[in-house]
Amino acid sequence: MVLSRRGFFTRAGLLGAAAVAPLQAFHQRSALGLPVLGVGYGALVPDPAGRLDLPLGFQYTVFSQTGQRMSDGNSVPAAHDGMAAFVGPRGTTILIRNHELSAPLPGVIVPPDKFYDPRSKGGTTTLVVNRNRQLVAHFASLGGTNRNCAGGATPWGSWISCEEDTSNPGLFADQRHGYNFEVSAMARGPVDPVPLIAMGRFNHEGVAVDSQTGIVYQTEDQGDSLFYRFRPTQAGNLAAGGILECLRIPTMPQVNTRTGFPVGVPMAVDWVRIEEPNPAQDTVRAEGFAKGAAQFSRGEGIAYAKGEVYFCCTSGGSAGLGQVWRYLPGADASQGGTIELFIEPNNPSLLDSPDNLTIAPFGDLFVCEDGSGTQYVVGITPEGELYQFARNALNNFEFAGATFSPDGQTLFLNIQTPGLTFAIWGPW
Repeated sequence: MVLSRRGFFTRAGLLGAAAVAPLQAFHQRSALGLPVLGVGYGALVPDPAGRLDLPLGFQYTVFSQTGQRMSDGNSVPAAHDGMAAFVGPRGTTILIRNHELSAPLPGVIVPPDKFYDPRSKGGTTTLVVNRNRQLVAHFASLGGTNRNCAGGATPWGSWISCEEDTSNPGLFADQRHGYNFEVSAMARGPVDPVPLIAMGRFNHEGVAVDSQTGIVYQTEDQGDSLFYRFRPTQAGNLAAGGILECLRIPTMPQVNTRTGFPVGVPMAVDWVRIEEPNPAQDTVRAEGFAKGAAQFSRGEGIAYAKGEVYFCCTSGGSAGLGQVWRYLPGADASQGGTIELFIEPNNPSLLDSPDNLTIAPFGDLFVCEDGSGTQYVVGITPEGELYQFARNALNNFEFAGATFSPDGQTLFLNIQTPGLTFAIWGPW
């Protein structure tokens, strides 16, 4: 019998795991300094170019670096961040990429009538990559927004770009900030910048859309953040409005989830409505917490696949090194579903400040670190086993924007500073 890599790992498990859960066995072996078997793609091979260390058999190309000239005549902006991949025409892949920029830094340049706020520097660029993983075009697609950190793809072919900022008009802004903006993957230039006000005004990080219901789940990058869902009035038309809600664990109202939760224990939840999704100040999470919502420690990357939502809490855990949570929606919007702590290693050699997150076609999570020291892309199997897939050999700046091509053969990835986008392929 010939097994795939994933099939082999699922069957092989860990040495000594017969009497304990896989994740527990993994941590025990790591703590003892023993090798962890059956996980990942093997040791990382030093990159002669000094950019990206990958397992044997994997290779990369790099493009759309900060400062290069784009197809629209402007320079590639800095601070490459969240990103998603879409099917393009004639075998191409379309990438929409965030730029986490704010004044007074140089920013995304669009025509004057396409700026949401002419004094704000963030936004998105769109890249077109051919089947040979060569860049054929790149251009600005959203401008005048602020600190576009992450976001998420929609099933109808667009990118939701999130502002991690709640500035009011004043020294650095002419408009209110703290919103989501939608960018079509088919746009061939800057889109009209329409704030999706009903989705809430807060320090947005990422979004994930349930393809079955159209419900949008949202994270918030604050130490006392909440976990949100947005129920649109019309599925696929976020600009038409809807209802913003936040997650509550009824048996533990106002609980802080940073510590004290066992791994893999589902808890029933419900959702409470936010009555003022567009407040004058940054008070959405205060309203939700007053109604009993659970607090999460810096909610960041989020992804949906096969009826499950995973999201990172960058500073969660007893060591403050990060957690990944798993949410399972109920059968319909009236049922709250369950949430459970998926992993909390509390060990910087395993995971250090998880940030952006994507789900690979074969089911593993790929998590971008934003910690101290060396940065890795960490793979996490459905069984909760962790492995290092990529190492930033260039500097200590964060990875961001991990996303797989629609055919599953290429992982696109950013190093935020100095602003590089990679296409990675190999023996998946």
